[in-house]
Amino acid sequence: MSGAAPAKGHQVSDAGPVSAAAAGAPTDEARRRGLRRMRSLALGLLLLAAVVYALTLGLSGGWGYVHAAAEASMVGAFADWFAVTALFRHPLGIPVPHTALIPARKDTLARSLQSFVTENFLSEAVVRRRIADAEISRRLGGWLREEGHSRRVVDEASVLLRAALARFDDDEASLLIQTELLPRLADEPLSAVAGRLLQEVVAEGAHRGLVDLAVTEGHRWLVDNPETVYRVLGSRAPWWTPQWLDERVMEKIHAESVAWLTEIRDDPDHSARHAIDDLLGKLADDLQHDPETMASAERLKQRVVSQPQVLAAATSLWSGVRRALNSALADPDSQLRRRALFRLCELGRQLVEDQALQARVDGYASDAAAFVVGRYGDELTTVITDTVRRWDGDETARRIELHVGRDLQFIRINGTLVGALAGLVIYAVTRLA
Repeated sequence: MSGAAPAKGHQVSDAGPVSAAAAGAPTDEARRRGLRRMRSLALGLLLLAAVVYALTLGLSGGWGYVHAAAEASMVGAFADWFAVTALFRHPLGIPVPHTALIPARKDTLARSLQSFVTENFLSEAVVRRRIADAEISRRLGGWLREEGHSRRVVDEASVLLRAALARFDDDEASLLIQTELLPRLADEPLSAVAGRLLQEVVAEGAHRGLVDLAVTEGHRWLVDNPETVYRVLGSRAPWWTPQWLDERVMEKIHAESVAWLTEIRDDPDHSARHAIDDLLGKLADDLQHDPETMASAERLKQRVVSQPQVLAAATSLWSGVRRALNSALADPDSQLRRRALFRLCELGRQLVEDQALQARVDGYASDAAAFVVGRYGDELTTVITDTVRRWDGDETARRIELHVGRDLQFIRINGTLVGALAGLVIYAVTRLA
């Protein structure tokens, strides 16, 4: 019924009424009821012992044993009542020394609890042992190996990535590039880095594919565009040379250029290729060690970065990448999502079957957990002391009693019963002596 109050024993959250079972823990009201029941039981045993004591007072024979047991039972009940009550408040409001321990020493108790948690739960050895026992990699692999589980990961990740892409639009990307990336790129010396990178490229021969592409495309262009070549060369010819001579020279230059590029293209060991290698190697060394070359490279970088077209090109590139990613993530049958699904399933299979991979992944997880605990463990446990420090002393006692007071009442009950047994034994021994 709309507007009805939630039923007793339920908690109310932003989403509506939530049952105590759904909340995963009993409510404070349930704890209070349990505490009252146990207090009533402990008090009832004390009153029962008092009644028995009064009824057997002055009787002889076997009743003497009952009387002694009832007397000792009351003593045990009172002693344990005092002990339990002294934890939370002054018994009967009398400020007896070393009573009301929790309100008086809550900060000390909190520090002790913090030390206990740190030493026994957040130590590196404990965390590493728990990670090893958990077999995280094997369990994760078994879960990911199921296609339905991996598909769920891909689906959820796609939703999150699309949401992130939607929030980071072109204007924000342009602002980030303009205010953060380009200024940092301009201030960061890159000549030495570029020199080392170029040196590695030349040493590995990774540039040769680009050289092949440039030579092949240059040869194709010269073959397909002789008129353009003639027009460019003709514009540079002297005015006083005859036309027929210019044409012969241009034809010769074009033919020799095509022939030269053909030789370079077809001969992997051509001298021009070695010259390019030497040139790039010299440039890589100069970018790292020659001050003039390094300064020239930095000036070139500054001029390139300061061009407005760089910002426009970078923003346009990001926009295109964002649209392509968004489209691929939105399509369940896209190549990107199918590839991600295949890779996740394959990773799950490897984690289950490859023990060496399991050991590496578990080692990474153990190292990460140990790093977090070692670096932030003390800060994490300070939540205990900081929280308790903000609590009022009496409020702290009420909170703790509400959670553990019901179990503490068993001390009173046991004290009553054990006291009766002890009194009975002592009386019997006395009579026998």
